[in-house]
Amino acid sequence: RRPPRSTPLYSSAASDVYKRQPLMVYCINIMQELIEAKFSIGDVVKHKFLNFRGVIFDLDPTFNNTEEWYNSIPKDFRPKKEQPFYHLFAENEEIFYIAYVSEQNLNIDNSGIPANHPDIKKIFSRFNGTSYVPYDKAKN
Repeated sequence: RRPPRSTPLYSSAASDVYKRQPLMVYCINIMQELIEAKFSIGDVVKHKFLNFRGVIFDLDPTFNNTEEWYNSIPKDFRPKKEQPFYHLFAENEEIFYIAYVSEQNLNIDNSGIPANHPDIKKIFSRFNGTSYVPYDKAKN
């Protein structure tokens, strides 16, 4: 039998605290905007303007770094925050490092040349000619 319309909906959580809260609160808290990323984990990419390339090992759906970092970028070149940002095992002819780069500043690297960053082997098992393949199970 259905409850009368004036009865609020409640969650089925075991805790009395949760039972007293309307179900709608939980639905609102878990809803998020869907962001589509252009690149994937393992992709080899190159920066559009700077001389480096790298392998994507993580991504943020929108900017997730410090304001200090963001403000250090010259104003004319600052990327918009509402786009994916990628964590890269980056390299150039001189050094290896970790880079944090906006989607708008990356292109796929179609050279077919494997990257040489020493940390790649911590996350990826092999290079398949176009991208790196993560291990089946995370290494601890």
